[in-house]
Amino acid sequence: MTPHQLYENILRKRSFLCVGLDADLSKIPAHLLGQEDPLFAFNKAIIEATADLCIAYKPNLAFYESRGVKGWTSLERTVHYLREHHPDQFIIADAKRGDIGNTATMYARTFFEELDVDAVTVAPYMGEDSVTPFLTYAGKWVILLALTSNTGSNDFQLTADASGERLFEKVLRRSQQWGDSNRLMYVVGATQGKAFEDVRRIVPDHFLLVPGVGAQGGSLEAVCRYGMTGRCGLIVNSSRAILYADGSEQFADAARREARKVQQEMDALLG
Repeated sequence: MTPHQLYENILRKRSFLCVGLDADLSKIPAHLLGQEDPLFAFNKAIIEATADLCIAYKPNLAFYESRGVKGWTSLERTVHYLREHHPDQFIIADAKRGDIGNTATMYARTFFEELDVDAVTVAPYMGEDSVTPFLTYAGKWVILLALTSNTGSNDFQLTADASGERLFEKVLRRSQQWGDSNRLMYVVGATQGKAFEDVRRIVPDHFLLVPGVGAQGGSLEAVCRYGMTGRCGLIVNSSRAILYADGSEQFADAARREARKVQQEMDALLG
């Protein structure tokens, strides 16, 4: 999927919402637990309730890997379902992989050949050779961790070197040598607020994947004020606030209501 296709979907749906499919067996409605594949049943219902309101889905791999083979089967079924029934959706594997080149090559094969997602999140700490194997796939995206929404981001990402350059700024600048705005996105947490201005000074044209709106308390209005470009340039994720809005058999209807609220706010912010 190209940046132009992403932007077309944003305009068509008046939304830049990504729904995080963090399906937790301990949180999904109890009536689904008797299903043969409760995680897939939950995901399918969420997808059907929200697909017209969002442009992307982001399964977090930890929620599937924690269940072993069963979890991987749920994940594969979810991706295949999206490909078959909602081919316009941008599918992000939130895997946060990052290892030496030959290992990164295997991870890239896993996500882009076997699972067939559009993008994968990658940690940049091990440098260029841990990232570039993912960039060899035409039409696929790397979403590099830059400035995250968790409190621990202060431990390293905001630390400055002797010249005053902070680590996340170094990641943004150095990675421009590896891929351009047609293949490379960045994770920037919604809780970072005005720091989006600093990000945009370095990567003015790249799409940003923005977690942290909703349960983590990030402000969508602030994200757009400091981070939106002329072609939007944002994919804003919400997971728990949508998925677990209701624990009853009406959970999908409640998820739709929450997604609709976010989409309506996005519609207004798009102008």
